[in-house]
Amino acid sequence: MKNLLLFIVIISLFSCIDQSKSNGIQTYTLQGNAIGTTYSIKFLSTKKIAAEKAIDSLIKAVNRSTSQYIPTSDISKINNGDSTLTIDHYFEDVFLTSKRISQETDGFFDPTVGALVNAWGFGPKKTSSTPDSTTIKELLKFVGFKKVRLIDGHIIKEHPSIKFDFNAVGKGYLVDVISNYFETKNIENYMVEIGGEIRVRGHNNKNKPWTIAIEDPNFDGSRSIAITIQLNNESIASSGNYRKFKVDKNGHRFVHTINPKTGFATASNLLSASVFGAVNCADTDAYATAFMAMGLEKTRIFLEKHPELKVFLIFNNAEGELETYQNFQHSN
Repeated sequence: MKNLLLFIVIISLFSCIDQSKSNGIQTYTLQGNAIGTTYSIKFLSTKKIAAEKAIDSLIKAVNRSTSQYIPTSDISKINNGDSTLTIDHYFEDVFLTSKRISQETDGFFDPTVGALVNAWGFGPKKTSSTPDSTTIKELLKFVGFKKVRLIDGHIIKEHPSIKFDFNAVGKGYLVDVISNYFETKNIENYMVEIGGEIRVRGHNNKNKPWTIAIEDPNFDGSRSIAITIQLNNESIASSGNYRKFKVDKNGHRFVHTINPKTGFATASNLLSASVFGAVNCADTDAYATAFMAMGLEKTRIFLEKHPELKVFLIFNNAEGELETYQNFQHSN
């Protein structure tokens, strides 16, 4: 359902586990793999904490709950019709966040699109075929967050064919889980990045705000910076359709963002949406996906009612030319 507009953290990015000390403050840097992507974490502390082992345990726990790429995970069992399973607090958090943002966005964000994601070949089982309109119409019967409920720790589905796909919120949620771990350890300065989704607190080891660069949507694979943003105790996430897509035998291009309203994997006029603010990273992750489905005009209307959200949008104008939209001031 979602791919990432990559971010670059403008600090010295790092290899393996790095430790440096300045004025009695230790700087720790961790890198690794998580939920099918990579992570980079940096935090400042006056005392050593066993963060690597704890973070590894958190990644595994969230995976066991919400990854549909693991056949024995809770989400896989629920998708396969297990109505007796008692969900853990990770699944509950993601479910309730998804429900709230689905309601706020009038269903443009909807993780019950799992059956459609699978049909379009963007799920765990890849396929080169594309569904026809009749198939899509049938699968849309199994889409809609109003068709699922959480009752006494159990997920109740109106139809067993309803399938969840938390890819559009999962990375941001894991960022929050790890960030909350640092909060419990009274770490006041950190940056957690997983697959391009980021949450920061405080400052970096140079006593400067954490600075993030958003990339241009280059179709040729090259990398260039569109804008840099300083984050102040904020989260940032993005979605883009210019890197992950499929082309059928007739040359038609289908993007990974499934529109829950239509069931089709066709692009809006947005090429990428980057969302940031003093909210959870799971929220920015979900909003970015919703905005890609909404398109520019609906997104702008939505933002008028949500001043807590800041965006940097790249879109095609009526002449097919690239333009950008932002609702914040910045300095490069």
